[in-house]
Amino acid sequence: MSRQYFGTDGVRGRVGEDPMTVDFALRLASAAGRVLAPEGGTVLIGKDTRLSGYMFESALEAGFVAAGVNVMLIGPLPTPGIAYMARRFECDFGVVISASHNPYDDNGIKFFDGSGGKLSDELEARIEAELARPVLTRSSRNLGKAVRVDRSRVHYQEFCAATLPDGVELSGVKIVIDCANGAAYKVAPRVLADLGAEIVPIGCSPNGRNINDGCGSLHPELLQLTVAGVRAHVGLALDGDGDRLVMVDHLGRIVDGDQLLYIIARARHEAGQLQGPVVGTVMSNLGLQIALRELGIEFRRAPVGDRYVLSMLRDSGGVLGGETSGHILCLDKTTTGDGLVSALQVLAVMRQSGRSLAELAAPMRRFPQVLLNVQVAKRFDPAGVPAVCEAVERVEQRLGGQGRVVLRASGTEAVIRVMVEGRDEGPTRAAAAELAEVVRGAVR
Repeated sequence: MSRQYFGTDGVRGRVGEDPMTVDFALRLASAAGRVLAPEGGTVLIGKDTRLSGYMFESALEAGFVAAGVNVMLIGPLPTPGIAYMARRFECDFGVVISASHNPYDDNGIKFFDGSGGKLSDELEARIEAELARPVLTRSSRNLGKAVRVDRSRVHYQEFCAATLPDGVELSGVKIVIDCANGAAYKVAPRVLADLGAEIVPIGCSPNGRNINDGCGSLHPELLQLTVAGVRAHVGLALDGDGDRLVMVDHLGRIVDGDQLLYIIARARHEAGQLQGPVVGTVMSNLGLQIALRELGIEFRRAPVGDRYVLSMLRDSGGVLGGETSGHILCLDKTTTGDGLVSALQVLAVMRQSGRSLAELAAPMRRFPQVLLNVQVAKRFDPAGVPAVCEAVERVEQRLGGQGRVVLRASGTEAVIRVMVEGRDEGPTRAAAAELAEVVRGAVR
């Protein structure tokens, strides 16, 4: 079943342009209510700190209540917090109003099922099919009810803190926390402080427009400067909806999602707690694969997107996976990617081992990785063009098994993404430029 509006992470777009309009949000709520709670039920709605979140919250609330679905409004809370609280409240499903790491003029709407997992492609297609029908308004006696449950976010804070191993706390640890002026701006500092850490907060003053603006996991430069400037032990950067994590060591150096995944995987492996393979994506650094192989840990690659990582973990019996961007899945702790929970797992390894973040990340050597976005006349599958395939083969022969080439078409625009990895940056960059030129001329 094809999907027009749902992408890899719900519906997303620029506010005021289709589909991110009040009218669409109202119709989406009505459609989702008919599919996910046809006999009535309960939905939990949360959001990040974007100005438009209030507007979409009201539209979704109206659509669900009119369709006979009870609504619980929890306000700003990280996406994984909505997944957890929807499960805790035994809701039929949960909704998050967020465009994650995008700028504030974008927004999005994504769904969780009652177990805290993302909806299947089939369910999303069924919701889309219902969009063609008029908005449903039931009779007065069959309308849903709406209630605010903002104070219940403390349960999510307690859940996050409980993912630390018994006996581990953070007293004496100085942490700079950057919440991207987003959904985690209240809960993340409170969890860390309650565990005994000394907190230096930045990116924790949202005004509706500054989410992800020069801060957070996509812009960790201020975090790097602050960690070194205040002589903190470590820095944490979340994205706007709190499901991604990038860390900074005491020297101000970035530790990305691949390195964090390595640190957690190694600790779990040495403790005999790692189940199944570790799953990354086709874009995960080759250094991660090699470092895990040296430890005897199986590594598999899924397509880009956390839902595909999750699917492969479930199919293979694994519990740990993630993306270079810092979207890490610890399925032995929670059902979805959670930046705060992931940070706590790394902090626990630091405390238990007595080693700094820099020391823990050092054994994984990151291979130089060059990514070029090549604008083309129209989208095409690079694997179906002989000239491109021949160029890829030439580059791979030169790499001699000491690197990788990944070419993939963007799912949303006329762009081919060219990625080359190798041991030495100069030849790697030259190989990427060569392939980009071939791709640029492949389709006129």
